[in-house]
Amino acid sequence: MKAVRSDSFCVNGGHKVTVQGSPLRLVVFGIEGQRYALRLDTVERVLPMAAVSPLPKAPSVALGVINLHGQVVPVLDIRSRFSLPSCDYGITGRLLVARTHRRILALPVDEVVGVTEVAGDTVMPPGTVLPGIGYVAGIVALADGLIFIHDLGTFLSLDEEQSLAEALEERAG
Repeated sequence: MKAVRSDSFCVNGGHKVTVQGSPLRLVVFGIEGQRYALRLDTVERVLPMAAVSPLPKAPSVALGVINLHGQVVPVLDIRSRFSLPSCDYGITGRLLVARTHRRILALPVDEVVGVTEVAGDTVMPPGTVLPGIGYVAGIVALADGLIFIHDLGTFLSLDEEQSLAEALEERAG
């Protein structure tokens, strides 16, 4: 598969970011054997799996919330969003804590592979590989497979974002 030059792609809530060959640092994580990534500059930290408390009236994509040093952080179900089977992460899972322009979020993942750097001009627009794929800002083809770069800013629909905000406000009471 030949990489198509991508001068810009959407990240951080749909805003276009020019990469023009500049290095792009990614946090790579795995779910069900597939590799995904978030831009390193959006990732706050990686935590061991923690107990998730319910969040009444939250959208179905929200598993609940965690308390991160006194801050209530929504935990989103990336598996359901990608139509993957649900699982019990247990002690082996990880929480990837990242920020959007709206809030900090946590994503339960099977594993965090690490940080990798790719040339910006190797990032393919998602439509060139899988037309209609949502939540993906770009795709990188490496010798050992594809990495789907996700845009957490587009992970929630406007309705889901509003429902989540209302549920969090009600919880804060």
